[in-house]
Amino acid sequence: MKQYLQLCQRIIDEGEWVHNERTGINCLTVINADLEYDVEHNQFPIITTRKSYYKAAIAELLGYLRGYDSAAQFRDIGCNTWNANANENPSWLANPHRKGEDDMGRVYGVQGRAWQRPDGSQFDQLQKVVDDLTNGVDDRGEIVTFYNPGELEMGCLRPCMHTHTFSLLGGKLYLTSYQRSCDVPLGLNFNQIQCFVLLALMARITGHQPGKVFHKIVNAHIYENQLELMRDVQLKREPYPSPQLHINPEIKTLHDIETWVTKDDFSIEGYQYHPPIKYPFAV
Repeated sequence: MKQYLQLCQRIIDEGEWVHNERTGINCLTVINADLEYDVEHNQFPIITTRKSYYKAAIAELLGYLRGYDSAAQFRDIGCNTWNANANENPSWLANPHRKGEDDMGRVYGVQGRAWQRPDGSQFDQLQKVVDDLTNGVDDRGEIVTFYNPGELEMGCLRPCMHTHTFSLLGGKLYLTSYQRSCDVPLGLNFNQIQCFVLLALMARITGHQPGKVFHKIVNAHIYENQLELMRDVQLKREPYPSPQLHINPEIKTLHDIETWVTKDDFSIEGYQYHPPIKYPFAV
């Protein structure tokens, strides 16, 4: 929580204004931010200075891990974050690769589960990493990346949180996650929760003790229409202690995650929070 608030204050104090061409809205921006999350000791990084709806973030992660490519699939598991990008983004609506209503294209989990080889076959990055880690293998390239430069025009949105590297060290599994762009007031807590849960799940299904997540953000920004709420409301509130995450112990394999796991297989204990803040969303 302190890391989050320090980053918000740093953007306000040190950020420079940049006009965002995609949204048409100015952003107060800094370059490079590094955050850490302690999964080993279950310090769940959920925002406490406003209410955070963590189950939607977990549902979105489940959709990525399953390789979903439709906003309807995400809605079915309790996540509405892709409705606007799939159905309201003018450039995507005019894109010849769009297959119709709710289609997201080849984004995020599609790349992670069905990377297209030049010969037309597909490569499942996630399955390769799970297999290696289950067998105690770390070739210093246990990477799942959603960023495919050759297919960026085939999706409704370039991935923001784009690459996850898993590392085994001293009997523990670590995760380093890279993010090219971050809407800090609205999106960052989704990303924090997803990084934490991703490591917790991967450690569980591969038989390792989780360590820490190292989360690197390249471009961290606050949109102009979010600034007043962040500066004058959220940063004035005192944070509460971090809660703890509980994951259904019956989740044991990647197949479980692919088939029956839902957001209700996750719960948190001891979550104290301030009232919600409705930040505007830039499409």
